[in-house]
Amino acid sequence: MAIRLVLAIADAVRRQQQKMAGKEEELPDAEKSAAEASGEVKRLLPSTFSAALLDGADWPHLAQQLMALRSAGVDLETILPRVGEIAVTVRDQVVANAERVAREGTDEWAKALRETLPAGPVREAILSSPAWPEMAATMAKLDERGVDVRAILASAHEEGVGVDRAVAKVLAAAEVPTTSRDAKLSYGPMTTGLDIPKDLDLGDRERALRQLAISPSENQRFTRMVREAMPGREREADLIVAARQWPLVAARMADMEGRGAPVAEHLARLSKDTSWEQGPRSQMGRRLVQAANDALRKPVGEPVGSGPRVNTAAARSTSSSVGPIKAAAKGAAPATPGVAAHREAGPAVKGGKTR
Repeated sequence: MAIRLVLAIADAVRRQQQKMAGKEEELPDAEKSAAEASGEVKRLLPSTFSAALLDGADWPHLAQQLMALRSAGVDLETILPRVGEIAVTVRDQVVANAERVAREGTDEWAKALRETLPAGPVREAILSSPAWPEMAATMAKLDERGVDVRAILASAHEEGVGVDRAVAKVLAAAEVPTTSRDAKLSYGPMTTGLDIPKDLDLGDRERALRQLAISPSENQRFTRMVREAMPGREREADLIVAARQWPLVAARMADMEGRGAPVAEHLARLSKDTSWEQGPRSQMGRRLVQAANDALRKPVGEPVGSGPRVNTAAARSTSSSVGPIKAAAKGAAPATPGVAAHREAGPAVKGGKTR
C-alpha cells in the first residue's frame, strides 16, 4: 500500500509537470510495461515487496506508471530503492503498532483481573501462563459480544481455588500459604487499602509485579511517570524504581488509576517538597520510596512527609533493651501488629472490584 501510494504521487507529479508544459503523455501499453517493469522491480525492491506487487491485480497499472516515469526522465534505480526504504519503515511501524495494540489489550484485562480477582495463586497463575495473551484476546472477543467477562472471571476464580487446593494436597503442600516475610514487613502505610497476596515475594520483582497484577507495559509506564515527575533528578527517580518496594508503589499507582485519581499530580509533589533530601545519603532510596508513597496517599495540596520525624536518640532511650519503657503515645500502633485484614482469606468473589 505504501509503495502504491508513493508511485501514485510520483505519477501525479509527472502528469502535472507535463501538463503545465503542454506535453502531457498518456500511460504506455500495459502488457509491454508489465514485461519491462517486472525485472526492474525484482532487482531494486526487497523480494517480499516485489512479489506482493507482481502478484497484485493492479500490477499492470503500476507497471505503466513506472514506465511512464522512466520515459519522463526519472531514474528508477534511484527512486525504487528509496520507495523500498519507505515500505520497510511502514512495515516496521505496522509490526510495532500491532505489538502495542496487543500489549494494551492484555493491559486492559490485567486491570480487570486486578479489580475482579483477589491477590493469590489463581490470579498469579493466569498472568504467568504462556497462554495469557490468548486468554486476554478471548476475553476481549467475549466483551465485544456483550458478555459479562468479569462475572465469568469471578466464577472461574472459584474453580481455580478448588484446583489449587486439590493439587496442593497431592504435592503435600499447605492449602493456605503462610504469610511471607515481605508481606509482614510491608504491613502499614505501604499497603493500606491495597490487595496484597500473603506470599508476596519482593525478592523476585517479576513475580511480585505478577502477584500485584501489574503488567510489564504498565510497569514501564509507571516508571516513566515517576521520572517525568522528577525532571533533572533522574538519579533519584531511578532510586525509587530500583527499590525493593517498587512493586508496591506501582500497585498504589495502579489502584489510584482505577479510581480515577490524578496520579501525575500526586507524583509532581516529589519535586516540590524535597524533604526526602534530609538525612544520610545511604538511606536516600528508603526515604524516596516513603515520600513517593506519601505523595500518592495524601490529598493534593497537603505537604509530603509532613509527619513527625523519628528521633533516633529518643527512640534508643525508650528501647526495652536499654532502659525502662515509657508510656506509649496516645494512638500509637501496637508493638506487635496482627496480620492485616487484607491478608486474611476473604469471602468468595461475587464480581466487581476487590481492593
